[in-house]
Amino acid sequence: MDEITLFNPLILAWLVLALANCLILFFVTAPYGRHARRGWGPTIPSRWGWIVMEAPAAIVFGACFILGGAGKTITTGIFFLLWEVHYIHRAFIYPWSRRGGGKSMPLAVIGMGLFFNGVNGYINGRYLFTLSGGYPSAWLLDPRFLAGLGLFLAGFVINRRSDMILHKLRRPGETGYRIPHGGLYRWISCPNYLGEIVEWVGWAVATWSLPGLAFAAWTAANLAPRARAHHRWYRQRFPDYPAGRRALMPGLW
Repeated sequence: MDEITLFNPLILAWLVLALANCLILFFVTAPYGRHARRGWGPTIPSRWGWIVMEAPAAIVFGACFILGGAGKTITTGIFFLLWEVHYIHRAFIYPWSRRGGGKSMPLAVIGMGLFFNGVNGYINGRYLFTLSGGYPSAWLLDPRFLAGLGLFLAGFVINRRSDMILHKLRRPGETGYRIPHGGLYRWISCPNYLGEIVEWVGWAVATWSLPGLAFAAWTAANLAPRARAHHRWYRQRFPDYPAGRRALMPGLW
């Protein structure tokens, strides 16, 4: 069986795995950041953990773009740019901008993240730049591309603004936590996660692809349970935490 024959069943299996992962994470919170705890094996500094974990997405997707056989157009160039802007920031800028970044991250968590990002970079890059047959420049005027691009950019802005609010909560050298205020923190505990989910839902719409849908599903499967864990943590740690806030969706959840 060739790659094209196996590709769609692989994506469907990846979607099922996302659902299973989501169910597990509602009961077992990934042990890094504020939820770090012993019992998960060897650790390394979290900054290096983020780099090792996130870099494969940028590298594998970039390789798929360079080696892709579907032909390069303005549209595929824009897809490449959107993806790389996100992941170059996530892998090589964000880890060094974090205050209180002296914490450790388990190698087990890093290994799972590395595997996910490698597979995700491959299935999206391989489809977009080879198996899709190409995206013509006319796709830039398609309502699906325009709507998806709008969602992607809105999610990116929400994510970055929310991360900056968190960044400013700490002075250089501080490692503690405070209640964030401003922006969407007025209504929810994790607008940075909401922004990332919106971002990759936009990607799925703009690419109109099964790999894009799988990525959006995985993003929600990872971040929705973590947002719930963050929200619960805030309420337990801060007696004066705003009662009206929700975890991820304003007024809903």
